[in-house]
Amino acid sequence: MLEASRREKLKRLEQLGIDPWGGRFDGHQAIAAILARQGEIVADSTGELHGPQVRAAGRIMLRRIQGKKMQFLHLQDWTGRLQVLLSRSLIGDNNWGIVECLDLGDIIGVDGQFKRTRTGEPTIFAERVHFLTKSIETPPAKHEGLADPELRQRMRYLDLIHTEGVLERFLKRTRIIQSIRSTLAAEGFVEVEGPTLHAVAGGAAARPFVTHHNALDIDLYLRIALELHLKRLLVGGMERVYELGRVYRNEGISARHNPEFTMLEVYQAYGDYRSMMDLTEKLLVQAIEASGQGLKLAWGSLELDFTPPFARKTYHELFAEYTGISPDDPAAVAEYAKSLGLETAGRHPDVLKNAVFEARVEDRLVGPVFVMDYPASICPLTKRKRGCPQLAERFELFVAGMEVANAYTELNDPDLQEELFSRQLEGLPEEESMARMDRDFIRALRHGMPPAGGLGIGIDRLVMLLTNTPTIREVILFPLLRPSPEE
Repeated sequence: MLEASRREKLKRLEQLGIDPWGGRFDGHQAIAAILARQGEIVADSTGELHGPQVRAAGRIMLRRIQGKKMQFLHLQDWTGRLQVLLSRSLIGDNNWGIVECLDLGDIIGVDGQFKRTRTGEPTIFAERVHFLTKSIETPPAKHEGLADPELRQRMRYLDLIHTEGVLERFLKRTRIIQSIRSTLAAEGFVEVEGPTLHAVAGGAAARPFVTHHNALDIDLYLRIALELHLKRLLVGGMERVYELGRVYRNEGISARHNPEFTMLEVYQAYGDYRSMMDLTEKLLVQAIEASGQGLKLAWGSLELDFTPPFARKTYHELFAEYTGISPDDPAAVAEYAKSLGLETAGRHPDVLKNAVFEARVEDRLVGPVFVMDYPASICPLTKRKRGCPQLAERFELFVAGMEVANAYTELNDPDLQEELFSRQLEGLPEEESMARMDRDFIRALRHGMPPAGGLGIGIDRLVMLLTNTPTIREVILFPLLRPSPEE
């Protein structure tokens, strides 16, 4: 019934000679820019208000009809919302025909004088209405809105229109990413684009998505990391490179995981993991400032303080602090793991130690804190710590219990790299990403990769933290969802 009424108005527009799907509409100002002009509203000697002539465009979010000759609308664009007064005496009989065809959700343009009503509300007193797009579907009920999170994610277009704060959150995400690119450019890094389809999925231990290329009759993998191709560029002489792009892992979905996500990976020749710590601090601080916030941010009931320098603590001292046992005592670690209900049989002591760290320590790291110097055996792409080869020069940045960044002093010894790859492949199921050796990468290393620092930042998790958003699906415009029955 409601759709039928809207379609009837669409026909009436066509009968009036109006294209219900509009066209180019030049010269309109953002609503925020119009609201900023309130200082130009002045009263004349009789007390009557006068203001600037403005042109606005947006979607009708509220409509109050006051008799047959006057209506009030709330017009919304991506910068804000503004009241519009439609009066038949101002608009004229011919243009009033368009007004009678309006519905909530329609997109219109208006020309008029910007001033205030008698109650002081900033308002465009419309002198002309331009019909730009008819909305056939009825918008969500004002008070119910889009309450179901899955429905909001499935119909993100409505979520952006009707759920307060959603559009601003995604615009803030854009500003964060723009800031990251700007900071890296200022530090002399160049952005590159690596392949999305890989013949060998490498750079991380994860299950890939598999596809088939018909012309070559070979299986290919959607990339699970950006690392190995960027390191090839270090070999080739590109000394400061980064890529900011999509990565795909055929794994679970949760509040912190989506199978398709955005990664930043950065590589700096002649740097190390400490160089990457300094860079990470700069990237985060400048991204926060670019998003219009102070360095103390709310995260649920917590306050996160991003004032640099961030805390720097070793993996082993945090392990001891939060478990009360020595990380260098395998028997004590095994007993502690059993008390947590972790499987201990047949697991390498460092793997078991890391399982305890993940279960007991990570969630308690409010941070931001750089966790440094991981066990070398669980870091196959990382250079060993000088004078302490059982440790790797690696850090992870934790904030509110989440890993946000991961960085290494990159391993550039080709023989050791090949040996470590081989060890990592032992016992892995065939579907795991590194079930095949990337031999071309080893060959590249044999030509000489300069000493380097490398950094990876999960952009979606970073945006979660900087926008106080507890689930990753709310910072990804179109997260992966199970198809609905009607699809």
